[in-house]
Amino acid sequence: MSGLKEVEELLSSMTRSEKAQVLQWVARDLGDAFPGIESVTGVCGGEPCITRTRIPVWLLVQARRLGSTEADLLESYPNLRAEDLASAWAYARMHRDEIEQQIVENETA
Repeated sequence: MSGLKEVEELLSSMTRSEKAQVLQWVARDLGDAFPGIESVTGVCGGEPCITRTRIPVWLLVQARRLGSTEADLLESYPNLRAEDLASAWAYARMHRDEIEQQIVENETA
């Protein structure tokens, strides 16, 4: 049985109060989640990347700092969408220190 199927069966046997508690746990766990950004062990060193791609957020941030416009980035990376850039900028704002460290590490490598 798949994990989702098990969860579905468990939820169907819970009270509304128990479901609300589970929902609070899930919301807390996903509180810093950014749609369209994922970190996968073994992909780009586990750095946050745009979903469906291997484009790290730090690379986009640094390209923008160096003068690339969003139009330039969208042209340079055909799989990239405008909403991906919006997600990358939001992620970078919330994880400024992490992105700065990744830029430094990748530029000195």
